[in-house]
Amino acid sequence: MGKSFILVAFLLILVSIGATTVGADDKKPDDTKKTPAAPAPAPNYQKPAPAPVPKEDKPKSAPAPAPKEEKPKPAPAPKEEKPKPSPVDEDTTNYDDETPDPKTGSERAKCKSKGACNKKTLTCPAECPERKPKKNKKNKGCFIHCGSKCEATCKWRRPQCNGYGSLCYDPRFVGGDGVMFYFHGGKGRDFALVSDTNLQINAHFIGNRPNGRKRDYTWVQSISIMFDTDILVLSAKKVQQWDDSVDVLLVKWNGQQVNVPFTGDAEWKTNTGVREVAVERTDEANTVRVTVRGLVEIDMKAVPVTKEDEKAHNYQLPLNDAFAHFETQFRFSNLSDNVEGILGKTYRPGYVSPVKRGIAMPLMGGEDKYETPSLTSPRCKLCLFQSNYESAPPRISQY
Repeated sequence: MGKSFILVAFLLILVSIGATTVGADDKKPDDTKKTPAAPAPAPNYQKPAPAPVPKEDKPKSAPAPAPKEEKPKPAPAPKEEKPKPSPVDEDTTNYDDETPDPKTGSERAKCKSKGACNKKTLTCPAECPERKPKKNKKNKGCFIHCGSKCEATCKWRRPQCNGYGSLCYDPRFVGGDGVMFYFHGGKGRDFALVSDTNLQINAHFIGNRPNGRKRDYTWVQSISIMFDTDILVLSAKKVQQWDDSVDVLLVKWNGQQVNVPFTGDAEWKTNTGVREVAVERTDEANTVRVTVRGLVEIDMKAVPVTKEDEKAHNYQLPLNDAFAHFETQFRFSNLSDNVEGILGKTYRPGYVSPVKRGIAMPLMGGEDKYETPSLTSPRCKLCLFQSNYESAPPRISQY
């Protein structure tokens, strides 16, 4: 009986194990039997690793900003400039005289210029039949232009004090840019009006300083023209009383006085081998036209300080001096772009005058830059002309 009990117990154990196995299999999604996984080993105890020290990041340099694309600035609007007078072209007066017109008696000339006027014959108008009026020098003269204009016209042969390149009165200038200005200079001093590589023109100033006045009243009494190795000087002689019929002109060529006749062609002329030089009377007395071929043409008139001017400006001039001086107008040929001088620099391309506009007496400085040791010296701080010829100052009245 004991064995039976053990057998029954064994059978019950088997049945119990089988039921457990069947219940476990029923939970699987498929019928495939798998070997149960072995139990995971207990983890070994490890000390936690210390947290890594954060690396100090070096600051990265900021990338250079991309260059901004600059938009091109609009070009400034060109300043409105007053037109400059056209320089006198050498071809302008390049002609041969021909016999006068048989019907009118007007003078004629045949042009030798290189342009469209070449070989053309120009006839003076009836209003001015002569280039150099002889009977009445105050009349307009015929001007034959063989250059681009190719015409014969009537022109005054005396200075126009409101025209380009003029120098008149208590020195008042009108520059090559058309701007008017005053330059006082000083009594008994000399200044460079124009200084270029091949031409220098100086002026001698006379003047008077009334009591209590800080500066001199001044006028231009002499002009010197230096070119090549030659020098021409024109002066107004000192006189106590003014008389329009009395000629006060003094002309010197290379230091020697020359005579300008009153009759015939009424001119003094010479040829240096390089260029022609002429001084021609354009009135009965005290008025001339100076021509240095290829360089400059100057109209000059000797005048006194009038009683009206004396009264208006209170010059307080001595009674025994008429203060004879020049009214002048210059016309230049072939000035360089860097020309210097009180007047010369106003002919530079693009020149802008520094004087104040809209006032009664706009002043131009520069006495220290343009003063010369004498009337015939080409030396000043900004002077450009160089010559082997430098004479002693001519004997003229020094005020």
